[in-house]
Amino acid sequence: MNNKNIKVSIVAFVIAFTISFSLTSCNADPSKKIKSENVESSQKRVNAVFDYPTIEFDKTNHDFGEIRDGDIVETVFTFTNSGSSDLKILNASGSCGCTVPEYPKDTPIKPGESSVIKVKFDSSNKPGMQRKTVTLVTNTSKGKELINIKAFVLPKNN
Repeated sequence: MNNKNIKVSIVAFVIAFTISFSLTSCNADPSKKIKSENVESSQKRVNAVFDYPTIEFDKTNHDFGEIRDGDIVETVFTFTNSGSSDLKILNASGSCGCTVPEYPKDTPIKPGESSVIKVKFDSSNKPGMQRKTVTLVTNTSKGKELINIKAFVLPKNN
């Protein structure tokens, strides 16, 4: 075989391969492989809007006003689940060790029900204006909620 015949053979092979590939790949329509029940199931999941619980507080800020260094003060934040599924508070943490929340941990709060979060603040060695935050990790759409306290701590009278 000379070079001309080899080139013609290679070109013929490439053309034949391209034609056969095109013909066979047209029969492999991916849409034929999709099961209709899977499409329906996916559409239901996409169309279904998950009902997140909604937390509504009577207040999100509390001002203790003026307190004395060493005072331990407490306030209560009342909240209601105004959503249509159970509300859970998974965690609550103060912005420092002087702020301690007490909350209904992992206790489902049914739609329409209310509960409380107690927040204690220890003003020992915290003179001046104090602003503290309690972060709640919840199963709401936001995933977290913030409540705040503040106080002006007066120095001890020695």
